[in-house]
Amino acid sequence: MQSWQPQTSRLYQTGATLDKTPGRNRPEIAREQQVEQRIHHAGLAGKIMSAEEAATHIQPGMTVGMSGFTGSGYPKAVPLALAGRIEAAQGRGEKFALRVLTGASTAPELDGALAKAGGIDFRLPYQSDPELRARINRGEIDYMDVHLGQVAQYTWFGFLGKIDLAVVEVAGILPDGRLIPSTSIGNNKTWLDLADKVILEVNSTQPLGLDGMHDIYYGTALPPNRQPIPLTQAGDHIGEPYLRVDPAKVVAVVKTHAPDRLGRFTPPDETSQRIAGHLVEFLKHEIRMGRLPENLLPLQSGVGNIANAVLGGLRDGGFSNLTAFTEVIQDGMLDLIRTDTIRMASATALSLSPEGVQEFARNIDHYRERIVLRPQEISNHAELVRRLGCIGINGMVEADLYGNVNSTHVAGTSIINGIGGSGDFARNGFLSCFVTPSTAKNGAISCIVPMVSHVDHTEHDVCIIVTEQGLADLRGLSPKQRARTVIANCAHPDYRPLLQDYFDRACRDSKGKHTPHLLGEALSWHERLVEQGSMRPN
Repeated sequence: MQSWQPQTSRLYQTGATLDKTPGRNRPEIAREQQVEQRIHHAGLAGKIMSAEEAATHIQPGMTVGMSGFTGSGYPKAVPLALAGRIEAAQGRGEKFALRVLTGASTAPELDGALAKAGGIDFRLPYQSDPELRARINRGEIDYMDVHLGQVAQYTWFGFLGKIDLAVVEVAGILPDGRLIPSTSIGNNKTWLDLADKVILEVNSTQPLGLDGMHDIYYGTALPPNRQPIPLTQAGDHIGEPYLRVDPAKVVAVVKTHAPDRLGRFTPPDETSQRIAGHLVEFLKHEIRMGRLPENLLPLQSGVGNIANAVLGGLRDGGFSNLTAFTEVIQDGMLDLIRTDTIRMASATALSLSPEGVQEFARNIDHYRERIVLRPQEISNHAELVRRLGCIGINGMVEADLYGNVNSTHVAGTSIINGIGGSGDFARNGFLSCFVTPSTAKNGAISCIVPMVSHVDHTEHDVCIIVTEQGLADLRGLSPKQRARTVIANCAHPDYRPLLQDYFDRACRDSKGKHTPHLLGEALSWHERLVEQGSMRPN
């Protein structure tokens, strides 16, 4: 793989200058000029219009691909304008709903606004908005929870139907019409390639220093024409820094000046720190045993406070020269990149707190040399995860005695967010680790149960389970050996005797002795939760 140096476009090199005409330096005029100076294609500059005008291109029943991944890089203006249009139409008694496809979760201005307006019929592949989640769980919206690495492939195969229109946020438009991607790429390449029409939002709050941080690979193909993807190191550049779009398909360009809607991460609590400590000690043990190199293997980390705690534990544990091949870079990973604990990180999106955004913008030249943002069909590609030997670290809702993991549902029926990319890394990575506190809801719920109420990751794909109680290494164990290990190391003391009692009786009374279960009792813990609000027996 040849060494690649970031090449910044003329747009970034020249920067932006404000109009010095007296009386025209009001903040809104300055912002407008900043956006206009990011649009260097004459034909596309002629398609600038308001979000309300752009939204008229979206018609009822359309399948719309929108940018956005974990609250970053999503369109800010057109979805809000569209929601207003939908509400007006439904006020007149007209049905107006869409099939909405994204990279992952977005933000209230997109998922929340459209869901509240009743404007979504179908949604994939991941979500986290409370309004959208509630409507999905009430059966008002069809939701397809799918591995993030498979969305582009499903779309190219035609499983999701025709993509009528794409709405994509970008940081700028080059003179030749290529697009500087924003803070996430997700499925944007696929939407731009396949959509009949395209609306671009050019957001001037996204730093132009992003230019050169992206790597868009256009070499994927459908079977039987596939070739190996030429990526052998997390930091390899195998594509180009910009997204392509046919200017003739672009029907509107909308100027925006709005930040990504990102939450703050709370400092790791004692439980998270204990989980992190168990996992860090395990990784050190694997190094001593010769199963991992001193700088580990490329890390994949899910989103959340426990993931941040684990990353902080790696820094405090003296690890260095690390790499990451993951989906999302959040504050914990950014801090490791800032201190060069991680020397190179590949992802498809940034998901930073407001403080993290400020740090990223202040030192963007440092980060541009150490971060590569890719389409999620590459960041989550099974071929690459297997080749690189990634260490996957993801959260879960619950695990059962035999190592099956539920990462998406409460009591088997109510979706929380979705499987995201955890399955891409659990199935294909070198080491799949799942982490959770041993209990939830002040002890009313045990996160270690006899049988999970919904299976996202089977026992065949789960290597390590970690709670604040300890770590269970399930590699090389039979089902009953796994059960004993999980009970002894991961269960909360309040629930450990109950789990041991269930397992002992299952070993005695189950018809099959390979994976013993009492079928009439296996989900009774969840039944108690639904009926009484607690898994504890009366």
